[in-house]
Amino acid sequence: MASKEPTFEEQLTKLQAIVNQLEQGNVPLESAIEQFQEGIKLSKDLQKKLTSAEKTLGHLIDDNGDEKEYEKATDDPSNNGGGNRGFGSAD
Repeated sequence: MASKEPTFEEQLTKLQAIVNQLEQGNVPLESAIEQFQEGIKLSKDLQKKLTSAEKTLGHLIDDNGDEKEYEKATDDPSNNGGGNRGFGSAD
């Protein structure tokens, strides 16, 4: 029977538990190294999932039903009227 891949939330919870244990500092060195390595792997897996989700969600559907590229929100005044976190001007 194939094991299902853990969800993003499950992986994040596991990473948080590892970080908490390592921050407490009462983990034997060998165990701490293993946990650290597992934490790095989880962190990389989570980053891949976030990047994939960002690409998937990086398109918007406009009022005409057409797909268009999403512009990241910034405080750069050259981005859609400035200061509006990428949502256009408040006119």
